Amino acid sequence: MTRRKPDGSAGDANYGVIGAGYTRYRQPEPFIARFIRSELGAAKTVLNVGAGAGSYEPVDLNVTAIEPSASMRSQRPPTLSSAIDAVAENLPFGAASFDASMASFTVHQWQDLEKGLGEMRRVTRGPVLVLSCDPAELEQFWLNAYAPEAIAVEARRYPSMQRIINGLGGKGDILPIPIPLNCVDGFGEAYYGRPERLLEPGARLANSAWSFLEESMSRRFVDHLQHDLDTGGWDTRYGHLRTQPYFQGSLRLIIGR
Repeated sequence: MTRRKPDGSAGDANYGVIGAGYTRYRQPEPFIARFIRSELGAAKTVLNVGAGAGSYEPVDLNVTAIEPSASMRSQRPPTLSSAIDAVAENLPFGAASFDASMASFTVHQWQDLEKGLGEMRRVTRGPVLVLSCDPAELEQFWLNAYAPEAIAVEARRYPSMQRIINGLGGKGDILPIPIPLNCVDGFGEAYYGRPERLLEPGARLANSAWSFLEESMSRRFVDHLQHDLDTGGWDTRYGHLRTQPYFQGSLRLIIGR
């Protein structure tokens, strides 16, 4: 049986705590959304698993959302349908109920990845889309020089691309997604050219990896980054990123066929 936290969250992070104010920092990025919408193709009915506050749900399609966290369900805008309180590992639908399904920034939270992906495959007639990060590519982000503990946490939590493909039946594609400079979806790499944003506690809180670190590690990170921004050290090493239109980081869209 999947264990729930007091908020209802079923993953390794407590969204009853870190989910507060989540939508201030995590909005769907239109550039990324276009990749997802394109891969959904001719689908009319879509299941969104681990839907959170509704990021990347296509508004022109009939979307059914699954989200176990009450905190995240409460932040869904009124323009979207209410989310069903359920978990990926036990989807309350019959076989082949949806034309397509999707899961954005959520599979690293699941208690049983293979079971959750198998459930998505079971209830879906067509493509299954998973937006995630490749753990093998995380260390190229400058944050690794300032908070390697945060990168290490993410690398342990994110499943490999091959594991996701295997969980979806062994057939699929992996599409690298460039991250735009002013990305409004504030996952860590979204701030590749705006380091000052990661000094904000809310920006860090909206990335679950920070919730696994001791407060002393966060303070050291803030002190280190603030010092390098004040003295010009960050810009000496990474200043070119401030005007780089896209960053090819770890973001990937996996499409199970």
